[in-house]
Amino acid sequence: MQRLRIKFSRGPEIKFISHLDIVRLWQRAFNRAGIEIAYSSGFTPHPKISLAAPLPLGVTSEAELMDIFCIRGVAPHFFATAVNQQLPRGIAVEKVFPISFDLPSLQSQVSQAEYQVVVNIENQRQDLEAALKKLLALENLPWQHQRDTGVKRYDLRELIEDLWLIELNATESVVGMRLRCDSLGSGRPEQVTSALGLTKRPRSIHRTQIILQTR
Repeated sequence: MQRLRIKFSRGPEIKFISHLDIVRLWQRAFNRAGIEIAYSSGFTPHPKISLAAPLPLGVTSEAELMDIFCIRGVAPHFFATAVNQQLPRGIAVEKVFPISFDLPSLQSQVSQAEYQVVVNIENQRQDLEAALKKLLALENLPWQHQRDTGVKRYDLRELIEDLWLIELNATESVVGMRLRCDSLGSGRPEQVTSALGLTKRPRSIHRTQIILQTR
């Protein structure tokens, strides 16, 4: 058996596909490529496929991570070539490498995620830069989010690691965000833009990195 870690990208063509459908997409691609995936034991066996942090609907990425367990060993280059031939437009394997069975689960290693968020221009450059500094200077930021189960209240500031201005032109700005993403909470870019005083939803949200714990 072999454990592989896969880095893959998700483009705008499939940004509205659900997490469950993405897992099914991978299963079909592996089957067609002749990659034999191991299954869990028990009454309802499941393929040993795990994603680092499910991507929200409408978000693109160049840095998704997935662990799989293969029944037989396979060369990373062959794996990437064979699987990419079976994937639809908008999703692609970027890198494959074997990892130790002793490593913790992929989900438990995730600590932060970085994003590039494109927003409509609503302020002058200095106003947006000031808003970024002001938010980062806060000790806490009480927030609430409406869920199907009711209102969830929490400290949004605890979920924000860093913010910075990447680009600004006549119609839009690009804001970099490093947000917490672990079992205790995950920052949402659209909530951060709202906290910055931007009234419109972001034009686009693109995940550029998933950061794993080093210890």
